[in-house]
Amino acid sequence: MNPLTLLMFAMALLSGTLITLSSTNWLMAWMGLEINTMAIIPIIARKHHPRATEAATKYFLVQAPAAATILFCAITNAWMTGQWEINQMSTDLPTILILISLAFKMGMAPLHSWLPDVLQGLDLMTGLVLSTWQKLAPFCIILQLHATHSLTLILLGIMSILVGGWGGLNQTQTRKILAYSSITHMGWMLVILQFSPKLTLMTLMLYITMTFPVFMILSQNNTLSINKLPILATHTPTISALIPLLLLSLGGLPPLTGFIPKWLIIQEMSHLGLFGLATITALSGLFSLYFYLRLSYISSITTSPSSNLTHATWRLTPNFTPLSLKTTIVLSITLLPLTPTINSLLL
Repeated sequence: MNPLTLLMFAMALLSGTLITLSSTNWLMAWMGLEINTMAIIPIIARKHHPRATEAATKYFLVQAPAAATILFCAITNAWMTGQWEINQMSTDLPTILILISLAFKMGMAPLHSWLPDVLQGLDLMTGLVLSTWQKLAPFCIILQLHATHSLTLILLGIMSILVGGWGGLNQTQTRKILAYSSITHMGWMLVILQFSPKLTLMTLMLYITMTFPVFMILSQNNTLSINKLPILATHTPTISALIPLLLLSLGGLPPLTGFIPKWLIIQEMSHLGLFGLATITALSGLFSLYFYLRLSYISSITTSPSSNLTHATWRLTPNFTPLSLKTTIVLSITLLPLTPTINSLLL
């Protein structure tokens, strides 16, 4: 794709998200979602490969009915109440359908099956955009609707944590593993959303901070399968030593950064007396922690590069680590001591 064309679509992607983030009216928010969808599809299909074309087609077929449902429910609510404001949803059925449609757009359980397949057909940098930036606009609308139907959000959240952890157990492709990781983290955000929206936003920011360096490292080394993880030790030994810490941080293991949101979420539920929900959420999170431990085990803890059965690739380009990658690696590993400060900012 021509760089100027790619820049144009990237600006449209940015504009669509910002329109939705700044909207309180259903029509403007829906328009931002549509601009966002139409801008990402050419970016997904820019690689002239059947898998990329298939991924773009699947993404369009998923997003189109979800957007149509959102518009239909918004028109229905306006017809019944005379209000176009997002925070004026007063009828149950349109609200539930909109929440389910937004969960569908973000790839949350039980409407998640398209996300791993689409992500598998993308290059890793486009997958990073799909796993992070593309979730901001729908999530902003859910933030404005979180007080309307909390039971739906809790059920979607618990199912996403369970399905995301369970689905990633037997995966060997890194893009599918990161897709299920995205499903799990969005589930944690939805579970706590109606009790502490600020904690949800903090969890979202930390998830983006932790998943950015993982996608960047895998993209730089073209690591598409877990069988290629040990080869990182021959290319970039320092990065190879940090990969297990990044993966364990995504899994929420202390004393790493990923432990902060899980700790604060379970603590908030316990303070509210929701011990059953806190227990179910914590036990469900063990599935995702297991497959992150498995990835860390494979990457560099016990596996020697010489025992790998895949072909080692030539590395002709010089090793270069961008400043953004260095910064996010440090933040993904060392933020736990700042938990009291982060917690005080949420109050």
